[in-house]
Amino acid sequence: MGNDPAASGCQAPDGEVVGVPATGGGAAGGKATDGEATGGEATDGEVVDGRGRGSGGGDRLLGPAQVRALADRLGISPAKSRGQNFVHDPNTVRRIVRSADLDPNDVVVEVGPGLGSLTLALLPAVRYVHAIEIDQRLAAALPATVAATLGETANLRVHHRDALKITAAELADPPPTALVANLPYNVAVPVVLHLLAELPGLRRGLIMVQKEVADRLTAPPGSRTYGVPSVKIAWFAAVRQAGRVPANVFWPVPNVESGLVAFTRRQPPRADVSREAVFALVDAAFAQRRKTLRAALAGWAGGPDRAREIILAAGVDPGARGESLTVEQFAAIAACRNLASAAGRTRGVGDR
Repeated sequence: MGNDPAASGCQAPDGEVVGVPATGGGAAGGKATDGEATGGEATDGEVVDGRGRGSGGGDRLLGPAQVRALADRLGISPAKSRGQNFVHDPNTVRRIVRSADLDPNDVVVEVGPGLGSLTLALLPAVRYVHAIEIDQRLAAALPATVAATLGETANLRVHHRDALKITAAELADPPPTALVANLPYNVAVPVVLHLLAELPGLRRGLIMVQKEVADRLTAPPGSRTYGVPSVKIAWFAAVRQAGRVPANVFWPVPNVESGLVAFTRRQPPRADVSREAVFALVDAAFAQRRKTLRAALAGWAGGPDRAREIILAAGVDPGARGESLTVEQFAAIAACRNLASAAGRTRGVGDR
């Protein structure tokens, strides 16, 4: 990284895997009963072969009666603590897959597949699906549900893992190119940001989230809902709202509407500053969002006067608030702080 102000743009201051293997080779593990939507026990880190002969069925999807019957058979009640609301409307999952603009060669990562409503619509449309499910019973049951509905398939692997802890290495065979998911409301933003950071090959996606979360993710600078999630996702991708989803397509029916958010990966705003540095700045700016940048960033910069110098060097008004800045402006401020710090270190060496 150079220290040339012109180059920088700064101005001189004033778990477990339950899988249908990708190849015919079987991975050791529990058994799935042919035709039944139940699965073998799985423990974190294990691979369980969930393939079954099934009964075929083309593109059959789960409706309300099938979702309830499957849940009853598995002894599952939706857990509010995990934000579980199962989609039981076939038209909704078809719409999600259609809106995701998927390519037949795409490798999709799905978070929170639940009983399999969306998974069943994704599998015929793409090359491979990595389904990440934190609930052990749901993770163990999904491969047999797929086999019973679509017939034997080799393009699904179910990972019994926390999506916030999943790594690129666990999803490397094959690496995901798209995210399509009905995300649990309580972890939607951190999951999306983690996956975008962890999976550089993730080129696009479509997520279903609480409408309020959709509004925050897609809010423009200066709007009432613009905040930390808006800026951080903009570092990774261009985002847009792709429609609303009524509450009555879920079981149980949530108290809020849902929305679809589409994103397309883009290059970060700058190459001379790290994502971690920019995100730390964003957190500081919005921790006291009603304060001016000069005041809000005093602790981050080492004092209000120092903050003013750095902000001015980036070509930003120190009297502005964080809610008015674009991700590019935040990146410029972070880069100017790095440059100022490097210049200070250089002077310190010369003075010895």
